[in-house]
Amino acid sequence: MSKKFYIATDHAGYIVKAYVKEIVSDLGHEIIDLGPDNADRVDYPDFAKKCTEAVIADPGSFGILICGTGIGMSISANKVHGIRAALCHDHYTAKLTRQHNDANILCFGERVVGKGVIEDMIDAFASTEFEGGRHATRIGKIEAGCSFGADLG
Repeated sequence: MSKKFYIATDHAGYIVKAYVKEIVSDLGHEIIDLGPDNADRVDYPDFAKKCTEAVIADPGSFGILICGTGIGMSISANKVHGIRAALCHDHYTAKLTRQHNDANILCFGERVVGKGVIEDMIDAFASTEFEGGRHATRIGKIEAGCSFGADLG
């Protein structure tokens, strides 16, 4: 089944973006580029915001966020209610975050993973469905905004 992906990067993730767009398209999915349009220095939270807003406004869609390590993008994206952005480094983490966490944004670092790993992660993320069941209960707790450590006094 074809899926829609929104992609955004910062300057440290810009170079690999064209390759990622090609992979997503070759897998039969739609990809919409939210910028930037060049490798000039930009702030990753601005582009994480563009992607999260697009994913929230388009139910059933997914996002891909790329920066140098993927860390800044994932932290920024996860500030948005309804977003479950997963920092992945390989096939296993990309697959499990869809199965168990119902992640809707894949994050990774251009400086951390190579092209073969990127291709494998995108394929795993795009082809894996959420299992539901006990995992749905956990996602419900995340969506409800449970406060971890609130009772630690």
